[in-house]
Amino acid sequence: MSVLALPRQRDIALQRRTVTRLVIYATLTFWAILYLIPIYLVLVTSLKPRAEVSLDQVWALPRQVSTDAFIAAVERLSPNFMNSVLLTVPATLISAMAGSLNGYVLSKWRFRGANVIFPLMLFGMFIPYQSILIPLFQLMSQLRLTGTLWGLILTHVVYGLPITTLIFRNYYTEIPDELIEAAQIDGANFFNLYWRVVFPLSLPGFVVVIIWQFTQIWNEYLFAVTLTDPVSQPITVALSQLAGGQAIDFSLQMAGSFLAALPTLLVYILLGRYFIRGLLAGSVKG
Repeated sequence: MSVLALPRQRDIALQRRTVTRLVIYATLTFWAILYLIPIYLVLVTSLKPRAEVSLDQVWALPRQVSTDAFIAAVERLSPNFMNSVLLTVPATLISAMAGSLNGYVLSKWRFRGANVIFPLMLFGMFIPYQSILIPLFQLMSQLRLTGTLWGLILTHVVYGLPITTLIFRNYYTEIPDELIEAAQIDGANFFNLYWRVVFPLSLPGFVVVIIWQFTQIWNEYLFAVTLTDPVSQPITVALSQLAGGQAIDFSLQMAGSFLAALPTLLVYILLGRYFIRGLLAGSVKG
C-alpha cells in the first residue's frame, strides 16, 4: 500500500461517517417532527378564537392569537387540577416508599416463601383494570371510601406496588451483599440497614419510580371516573366532560388538554436525564 493511499482511505472513511451521521440525524428529525405534530395542533387550536376553528384551517396558524380558551380552561379545571395534585403526590410517594421497602426485603433478606411472594406480586401487573372494577367499587363502598380522594389514593398505591417492587428489587440486587453484611457485623438491624445503607443509595431508583408513578396516576381515568364524585374528580375526568352539548368548543378542549398534560411534561423535562440514569443504573435489570 502506497503512502498516498492512506490519506485517501481516511477521506473515504470520513465521508462515510459523515453520510451515516446525516442519515441518523435526518431520521431522528423526521420522527421528532412526527411526534410533535399533535402538540402543534393542540397549541395552535387552543390559541385560536372559536370562529377560526374549522377542519379546513386546522393546520393554519391563528390569524389573531386569543387566550380566552386558556382563561376559560383554568376557571373550569382549577378545582380538578388541585384534586389531581392532592391525589398524585401522596399516592406516588407512598407507593414509592412501599415499593422500596418491598424491594429491600425481597432482594437482601432470605426467608421462606420469598420465591412465591414475588411472582404473586408481579401477577398484579397483568390484571386489567376493567376486570376488578366491580369488586373494587364494592370494597371501597364497604370501607366508605367511594367518592373520596382517599379511596383513589389507596387504589393507586395498591395497584402500583407490583411495578414499584419490581423496579426497586432489581435495583437493590446491584448493591453488593458485602456492604449489607459489613453493616450487620457493626450491629445494624433491619431498619438501620435500610435507612443508613440502602436508602441513601436509592436516589436513581426513586427517580424512576416517581416519574413512572406520577405519570400513570396523573393520566389515569378509569378508576377516577368510577370511584370519585363530582367534588373530588381529578382533571382527567373533568377534561372528558368539557365536550358537553351539541356545539363542541375545540379551543377550550385543546387548552384544557395542554394544561392537563403540562405537569407530566415538566416532570420529564426536569427529571428526564435522571430517569435515563436510573434505568441504566440497574433499576429495570433482571
